Amino acid sequence: MIGLIRPDWPAAARVLVTTREGGASSGTYASLNLGLRGGDDEAAVRENRRRLEALLPSPPVWLRQVHGTRVADADAVRAAGGEPEADAAVARRPGTVCAVLAADCMPVLLADEAATVVGIAHAGWRGLCAGVLEATLDAMRAEPGAVMAWLGPAIGPRVYEVGDEVRAAFVARDPAALAAFRPVRRGHWLLDLYAVARQRLAARGVTRVYGGGLCTFSDPARFFSYRRDGATGRMAALIWLAGGGRGGI
Repeated sequence: MIGLIRPDWPAAARVLVTTREGGASSGTYASLNLGLRGGDDEAAVRENRRRLEALLPSPPVWLRQVHGTRVADADAVRAAGGEPEADAAVARRPGTVCAVLAADCMPVLLADEAATVVGIAHAGWRGLCAGVLEATLDAMRAEPGAVMAWLGPAIGPRVYEVGDEVRAAFVARDPAALAAFRPVRRGHWLLDLYAVARQRLAARGVTRVYGGGLCTFSDPARFFSYRRDGATGRMAALIWLAGGGRGGI
């Protein structure tokens, strides 16, 4: 059985986050690796994706992620096919499943309270710093006060060590980001991705933010972690509006 996390939040949108449990991959990719570009056996990944898709109203709109800020129109991609280069997606049609892959980077899931639009962002430090959350909110075109966010599993603030250059990049964009860094030794800092995400969302008027308590690095039984393992698999975070497909959970 596939291991799944179902967020505890009040949004009407459907959300799932996979764990590494319940798949066909082996070795360092064991077992529910959903990433096709990490070196795993392609047939095993296709089987893993098949098992996931059996639970969804339609196949996910997969992205070619590059740690940027481009936002895909998942409805258009679903109709036309393809795999756009993007690190975020939005959808307004029921049954269109937006998805991102991650193995330490933070998936951020967004939905308005009226269930008219959903968004998802792949927010590692580069994308988060560059504004992927803001770009996703812009693409959603929803009133910020009506939007809720859920912060999915990511490398946590007790273990995510970065250098001076990362701290400088965040602070140059927003001095308030200083509060998200804790010194560990000269030139090295622990970064709280969750804290930065909350800051960025609040600055745009999104104050109902949930999640942010699951560390990929510290839980090898449930999560892949690139920082911990190097060659590793990928989990998926998925969000969609109910209806408009073959059902799904």
